[in-house]
Amino acid sequence: MKSLLIKGVREGLGRVIAFISFVTRPKRIKRDEASQKQVNLDVKNLALYQFYGCPFCIKTRRTIHKLNLPMTYKDASKAPYRQELEQGGGRVKVPCLKIEEQGAVRWMYESNDIIDYLNQRFA
Repeated sequence: MKSLLIKGVREGLGRVIAFISFVTRPKRIKRDEASQKQVNLDVKNLALYQFYGCPFCIKTRRTIHKLNLPMTYKDASKAPYRQELEQGGGRVKVPCLKIEEQGAVRWMYESNDIIDYLNQRFA
């Protein structure tokens, strides 16, 4: 019973934080058409595994929004994404950025590392 209550509070707070984040989102950066097309192509090789109400995922999604990246989001609380994350990355921990480059796949954990990577690559 106690764990159910804690789960409910955590879920409720996560939704409140997500709502506040949504209404206070930063402005998207603007790029010329050719630059944005290239970014859109580059982002096709990236996917963010996340939980909707996780504060660290929200922080990461805010950066993705600000950088104007059409990122694929995968809800790691549901199949088959949870299994993909566990098998590919080795653990179910979010946020996690899946990076596919030159035939290799890299799994990046930690919101600050993901944000730094995205800022360096796309800012």
